[in-house]
Amino acid sequence: MTTTTMHETAQPRGRVIDLALRGFGLSVVAIMFAFLVNNYLSFWRGWPGLSDFFAHQGWFGGAGAQMAPEAVSLGWIQLAIYLVALAAAIGFVLWKPERGLHDEAGCMRAMAAYIVRAAFWAVFLVGIADALISFLRIEGFLEQFVGVELTNDLGQSRYRGNHVHYPLVLLSLVIAYFSRSLGFIWLAALVVVAEMLIVIARFIFSYEQAFMGDLVRFWYAALFLFASAYNLIEEGHVRVDVLYTGFGARGKAWANTIGSALLGLPLCWVILSLGMRGKASVINSPLLAYETTQSGFGMYVKYLMAGFLAVFAVSMMIQFVGYFLSNAAELRGEVRDESGRHPTAAEPAS
Repeated sequence: MTTTTMHETAQPRGRVIDLALRGFGLSVVAIMFAFLVNNYLSFWRGWPGLSDFFAHQGWFGGAGAQMAPEAVSLGWIQLAIYLVALAAAIGFVLWKPERGLHDEAGCMRAMAAYIVRAAFWAVFLVGIADALISFLRIEGFLEQFVGVELTNDLGQSRYRGNHVHYPLVLLSLVIAYFSRSLGFIWLAALVVVAEMLIVIARFIFSYEQAFMGDLVRFWYAALFLFASAYNLIEEGHVRVDVLYTGFGARGKAWANTIGSALLGLPLCWVILSLGMRGKASVINSPLLAYETTQSGFGMYVKYLMAGFLAVFAVSMMIQFVGYFLSNAAELRGEVRDESGRHPTAAEPAS
């Protein structure tokens, strides 16, 4: 009787722990997406932002700054975005209490993989299109294909970004949904091919243009930053830790769980918060200005390279959440049975 009573007490307690872990992970991701939406509304659409809204309301020691009634309404909407995102994450956890930690970790891995796939296709398509436009523009062929007016428009970074780059990014989101391969091997090969073409053109044909080097840097930066989340999924990162190699399975799970929560996630938040806290921040400023290189006939993709940092932080944060949940599942003793269900550690073994 005593054993049965202890088990009945432990089972609800174990379920609460699982729900809390899932709620934490999903809340982090939901708040991150709410932050990105509010960043877009504040700096691209001119909404007031929570800092000005809080100052107007006099919250958190604010000075009670004046705001127009319309701006106050927009501020309430921006605050509601965070609250709705948090409520949706917690509501989903409570709505699906039977889902295991491994289930949520798998969803996080799939989400991070999709973002990285879309980013790969985006840099591939944008790189090819922008390099082609730059080449035709340098050699004087672009005007023959598209006319004088469009040639002049394509010489402006804002026009090229809005009418060439961003449509290709949207197309990449569609391609990534249907294509399940990440393609980093192909991106690495493309970097090598692009660099080889520079060498051949320079030393054999004495031909070299700025866009050729820009393409190599554009693809290499994408390869370096976008592959980080994929390497984390595949355990491909090099660990410079003499202690970790000597840990057992539970010791490694503890190290990964604590490291993800206390080191990985805060690092990603620092990148996003510092890089996107204002119009002059390191990520927002180039994106807002459609920043280009100093060479007038180079590629117009420098502003997108600043956005690589945001993609890196977002994909790594999602994958760190998945890493946290999967290792927490190991600590909780969660295993898959033949039905695909994930019993909690508090449930009896079959």
